[in-house]
Formats: sequence, structure tokens, C-alpha cells
Amino acid sequence: MGSGLVVGEEHFAVVFVVAMFIAMLACLEIGRRLGQYFRARNDSGTSEGVATIDAALFALLGLLIAFTFSGAATRFEARRELIRDEANAIGTAYLRIDLLTPAAQPALRQDFRDYVEARLAIYADVRDPQKLRAAQAHAAAMQARLWAHTMAGTAATPGVAPTTLLIPPINEMFDMATTRTVASQAHPPKIIFAMLAFLALACSMTAGFSMASGHRGRQTLHIIAFSTAVTLTLYVILDLEYPRMGLFRIDTADQILRDVRASMGPSVR
Repeated sequence: MGSGLVVGEEHFAVVFVVAMFIAMLACLEIGRRLGQYFRARNDSGTSEGVATIDAALFALLGLLIAFTFSGAATRFEARRELIRDEANAIGTAYLRIDLLTPAAQPALRQDFRDYVEARLAIYADVRDPQKLRAAQAHAAAMQARLWAHTMAGTAATPGVAPTTLLIPPINEMFDMATTRTVASQAHPPKIIFAMLAFLALACSMTAGFSMASGHRGRQTLHIIAFSTAVTLTLYVILDLEYPRMGLFRIDTADQILRDVRASMGPSVR
């Protein structure tokens, strides 16, 4: 729920970029040797049209990286903003418990404490599928109990103010939970990442082919720089897409919810 990844995939981004780095080095070397082979056999015709194809492939790779990176960064920020919005909705709903009769308030306040703790537990257990499912089930149970006590409290309180002022923010609070779930699972189709990998390898092959012109030696600095730049960019994209697993994390934004929970005081059991 927090990242869309399952157990065993926590280090997928690292494994993927390391494999891509090695594959790009291999493609650069294969392309270089192919270039040497064809130029040795027919040096006059091997470069015709190559520059145009290289430019088209690299332009397509750059365009796809730009769009994918932009989308990942946008979704990363959107997920952080949703945490803030959920915290605001919970805080507003909690304050409006004061509209209920004094007898109905203690149980509902405790329900809010339990609900916020359950919501925090969901995102604390994203690495363990069993704990994650248990936390999701517990949060759903807390939501149902909170709603039941809200209905009972508003029914026992005279006037329309409790119904019109308390129920809407609670509905918004529940809606934000659903919105966060959907946002955490929003990622580009896997074919996009497959296309990125394919284009990176294709560009490596053509770049290696072009490097064969003029001399026989390897251009090690350019090979390492190109492979490193592309694979690091792919890693950052994956890290932003799954922000509870890698280096770029939104866990710190959860402190907003923790502060809301702290403002509700200790639990009364």
C-alpha cells in the first residue's frame, strides 16, 4: 500500500540498475567490435546513415527519460501532499467532536486515536506483506467503529450542527485514506521501463559502433560516464516511484500524522 512493491522486490531498483550498467558496458563493447569488423571489411560504406540513426535513438531515449522522470517526481510530491491533506482532515474532524454531547465524546476521541495509529501502522509495515495486510484490516475495522460511534453521537446530540459540521470532515478523512491507497499504487506501465531499458541498450550498441571509427582503442572514460549517467538516472526514477523503499523517501512526511496523533493526548483504555 505504501509503495506497491512486494517482499523480495525491496532492492529491485539496485539490482536493476547494476544489471543495466553491466549490460550497457557489454553492448558498448559489442557495438565497438562490430564497428571495427564492418569498417575493416568495408570502411567506405559503414558510416552512411549511422549518425541519423544515432541521433534518433538518443533523442527518443532522452524524451522517454524526461517524461518518466517528470512523472515520477510529480507523483512523489503528490504523495507527500496527500499525507498533509489527510492529517488536516483528521485534525479538523477531531476538533469538531466538541459539537457532540459530553457523554459521546470520550469514546469517539479514543476511536480517532486508534484510527490514526492504525493508519500510521500501515505505512510502517510496507516491507512485510503479512503485517501490511493485518494493518490494513485493522485500519478498516477502526474506520467502521469510528463511523458507528459518530452516527450514534450525532443521533444523541440535538440540533443539526453535529451532523452538518462533523460528518463531512470524517467523510473527507476516509476519502483521503482511499486516495492515498490509489496514489501509492499509481505507477507507469511496466512496458515503459522495458522501453527505457531497451533504448538504453540500443543506444549503447550504436554508440559503441560509432566509437570504432578512427582508432582501435576503447574510450574508457566516455563508456563509464555514459553508462553511469543513464543507470543512475534510471535508479532515481525507480526510487521516486517507490518512495518507501529506497533513498528518496516520504517517511519523514508521516511526522505530520504523528504530530496529529500526539495532539490527541494519551489513549484511554
